[in-house]
Amino acid sequence: MTIQRDTAPIQKRASFARLRYANCWEDADVLARALAPLDGARCLSIASGGDNSFSLLARGAASVLAVDLSPAQIALVALKCAAFRLLDHSRLLAFLGARPSGDRRAVYASLRPQLDEPSRAYWDRYTEPIDAGVIHAGRLEAYFRMFRRLVLPFVHRRPVVEAMLVPRSREDRERFYRETWDTWVWRAACRAFFSRRAMGRLGRDPEFFRHARGPVAAHILDRARYALTALAPDANPYLRYILTGDFGNAIPDYLLPERHDAIRENLDRLELRQAPVEAVLATLPPRSIDAFNLSDVAEYMDVAAYHGLLERIRRVATPGARLAYWNLLATRRRPAAMSGWLDERYEEAERLHGEARAFFYRRLVLEVVR
Repeated sequence: MTIQRDTAPIQKRASFARLRYANCWEDADVLARALAPLDGARCLSIASGGDNSFSLLARGAASVLAVDLSPAQIALVALKCAAFRLLDHSRLLAFLGARPSGDRRAVYASLRPQLDEPSRAYWDRYTEPIDAGVIHAGRLEAYFRMFRRLVLPFVHRRPVVEAMLVPRSREDRERFYRETWDTWVWRAACRAFFSRRAMGRLGRDPEFFRHARGPVAAHILDRARYALTALAPDANPYLRYILTGDFGNAIPDYLLPERHDAIRENLDRLELRQAPVEAVLATLPPRSIDAFNLSDVAEYMDVAAYHGLLERIRRVATPGARLAYWNLLATRRRPAAMSGWLDERYEEAERLHGEARAFFYRRLVLEVVR
């Protein structure tokens, strides 16, 4: 693993000094299938919590360039790298916070020499997240914790929440949702807590909704219904975390035991770079990237900036390169003017989106360079 840091000022519309996301809230299994084949692929990936970049490594990517504006996100991925490098699977889960542990500070001391200086400085300053487990340390995770502790108990008693996570057929899930879960209190709580104002102030950032269209809460409520009925809640790590505060046995893709050795063995193929993705693309050689995990970065750009991003990708993408990214509330799909070089795979994306356990997003966009 190598780390490069851009010394230019970080974008000023929102602060990136502290962790926003301790986990990637996109389904890595769906992402990997969207970008397949990954064996031998050269990938560019939005770093965020690092989870999806690790999943690309586990599937045999030749290289993963993980990019993020935030020094805090880069420090998080660097710490997870150190943990993969030195810890076995059970100790990794315990240190990160997916399992109980009483010695995380001591484990951090053993990992600290593996970190670059900025990452060490970050975690030396913020030690409380180490004690609690770093997968609980993000602003979005704190927002879900607030929902779980202050809102959910007034909506459903604990036995009802536990019953939602019992394995059922789809027919039985729909009946349970209709007859037990979908109360007026549930709907009112979701409309209030997942409103644009509440999410902007407490969970994400108001600037992240600058280009959003349509009501936020209604969309979240509709997608939650889909996740609780069409998908299996008991096997959904994202839903389980929101409702209970842990993944239980439904751990994310990169933490599965069968991924551990492959990630550890391939860490030298990972490069972290703190910089805007547009700036990173400008430094890459032509036709050097085969797969792009763009997360939802286009959501935070106006249309002109988004089109500029696609043009930068055009220069560095190989023929057949695949782009995967998510729309939450802003519609971002390649314009008709780019159809000559960028092909949208709408039906494949719709099918994969229907299987995505990270249920917030309105659409998965999958495009292929001609």
